[in-house]
Amino acid sequence: MVSLDAVISARTPVEYFRSLANAACELSILTIRFLQPVAIKIWQEDSLTQIGIGILGGGYMGKAHAVAMSAVGAIFDTTLRPRLEMVCASSPDSAERYRAAYGFARATSDWKALVDDPGVEAIVIATPQETHRMISEAAFAQGKAVFCEKPMGASLEDSAAMVAAAENAGVVNMVGFNYIRTPASQFARHLVAAGEIGEITWFRGEHTEDFLADPKAPATWRTSGMANGTMGDLAPHMVNGALALMGPIISVAGSYETVHKTRPGGEVSNDDHAQMMCRFENGAMGQMYFSRIATGRKMGFAYEISGTRGAIRFDQEDQNAIWLYRMEGPEAERGFTRILTGPAHPDYAPFCQGPGHGTGYQDQIIIEARDFLHAIETGQPHWPCFRDGHEVNRVIAAMRASADAGTWTDIKDF
Repeated sequence: MVSLDAVISARTPVEYFRSLANAACELSILTIRFLQPVAIKIWQEDSLTQIGIGILGGGYMGKAHAVAMSAVGAIFDTTLRPRLEMVCASSPDSAERYRAAYGFARATSDWKALVDDPGVEAIVIATPQETHRMISEAAFAQGKAVFCEKPMGASLEDSAAMVAAAENAGVVNMVGFNYIRTPASQFARHLVAAGEIGEITWFRGEHTEDFLADPKAPATWRTSGMANGTMGDLAPHMVNGALALMGPIISVAGSYETVHKTRPGGEVSNDDHAQMMCRFENGAMGQMYFSRIATGRKMGFAYEISGTRGAIRFDQEDQNAIWLYRMEGPEAERGFTRILTGPAHPDYAPFCQGPGHGTGYQDQIIIEARDFLHAIETGQPHWPCFRDGHEVNRVIAAMRASADAGTWTDIKDF
C-alpha cells in the first residue's frame, strides 16, 4: 500500500497524478475510481489552505505569535491554516531552541535566509525596532505579506519608508496593536460609532505599568534610546486606542521626563513617563498619560469616554468588563453599569461559550492572527495596516516636538 499512501500524501498536482499512476499498477481500476475523489479532496484541503509562516524573533512576542498561529485555525475555522515553517533568532542555538519549543519545521539565525526562503509565504516581525524597516522592505520586494509588531520602526522616517514599500508592492501589511482587540474594547468602539452615548466631548486614556518603578532596577535595553522609552514603547498602544475609539488627532501639547536618570549599570537615556493634551478632529478634548514607573499598575491600558448621552470606562486589568453609563431613567437610578463580556460581544464566542468566563492576553494575539490571515486570503487591507501604524508614530513625534518646544503642535506638520 506504499503507492496508496503516496497518493493521499501528495502535496502538488504533479505529485498527485504521478502517485496515482503508480497506484494503478497495483490496484484495481475500481479502487482507483474510489480513491481519486478522496485523494483530490485531501490534497485540496492540505495544499490550498496551508500557508508557510516565518517569525523573526522567538522571545516574548515571538512566542505569542507562534502560539497564535498554531491555534487560530481551530479557534476561528480560518480558510488559511498556518504552517510554522521557520523561526529566526539572534543565534543558532536560540533559534533551534525556539524551533523545538514552538513546533517550527526549521530554524535560522539569518533573517535574510528566512525572508528569502520559498517555504515562507508570510512573515511576522517581532524583533527590535531598528530591524523593522530592512526586514519589511526585503519581504515586500518578494511580494510576501508582513505583520510587524508595534511600534513600526525606530523613527518616523522608518515608518514612512515602510508604508511606501508596502503600498508600492501592493502587499498585505498589518501592525500589532493587540489591546484594542479585546471583546470589551471592540464593543466600546461599536457603542461610540453607533452614537449610543451621544456626541463625544472628552477622552482620557493611559497606558501605565510599573516594571521600572523601582529605582534600583538595573539599566537594560529598555533604558537606552528614545525608541525604547515610554513614548516609544507604551504610548503607541494608547494613542492607537484613542485613534480607534475617537478618530484622528489634529494637535497635541506634550511633556516627558526621565525620573530615574541613573540606574545600576548605567545612565538612562530615555523617558520614564509622558503626558499630553490633545484635540480630536471631531472637536472633542483629550488627555493621555503613559508611564513605566506607575507604582502598582501592572497593565493600565485604560480609558474614559464622555458623551452628551452617556459615558464609557474600561481598564485592561479588568479586561472582561466594561462600564457603561446611559443618561436615561430616573436620576436616582442612574449610574455606571458593569457589563461582563460574553458570546454576544465581538470575537468572544469562538473562545468560550460562557458569559463572564473571560478571554485573555493570548486571545488578543489570536484575533490579530485571524485578521492577518483574512487580509491575505482576500487581498484586502485590514485595520490596523502600516499606514495606521505610521499615523500613531506621527502623533508620538508631534508630542515629542511639542514637549521640546513648549507649545501646541499640529499633527499635519509631521
